[in-house]
Amino acid sequence: MSVNGQNRHARTSRLARKLAVAGTGAAVLALPLIGATTASAATPAATTATTAAATTYPDNLDGWIRESLDIMAQHGIPGSYDGIHRNIMRESSGNPLAINNWDINAVNGTPSKGLLQVIDPTFQAYHVEGTSWDPYDPVANITAACNYAADRYGSMDNVFSAY
Repeated sequence: MSVNGQNRHARTSRLARKLAVAGTGAAVLALPLIGATTASAATPAATTATTAAATTYPDNLDGWIRESLDIMAQHGIPGSYDGIHRNIMRESSGNPLAINNWDINAVNGTPSKGLLQVIDPTFQAYHVEGTSWDPYDPVANITAACNYAADRYGSMDNVFSAY
């Protein structure tokens, strides 16, 4: 056996002894580090991608806002949780099926709909790819309304009354 082989064996033996002294749990956690290859080094990135794709949101106002914010971030649409929540509470009290059948839009045949009370032409013009085309879909409604508010006011955060 070469001198290098003996040194590698000695180092591995020392590591194994230290791990044994540290405890079985530490040894199990450290074992993948011994003899790691390029293929195993790529595994964490694949795991991260899978985890990111598997993000789930609760089916409630909090989840809809958070999902919308994630979509908005992907598309460069500004807005904050507080700004969106404030406007939703003013416009629909958090009811995704809210419809305004009495204002001028309704009189003209295009009632405001959903959490942020968006009329159909505005929803269609500011729809964000990757969301539903249903204006009553909470995430699609929030995201389209925030896209519109960003274009018109700079951000939903700048909206403090009907828009």
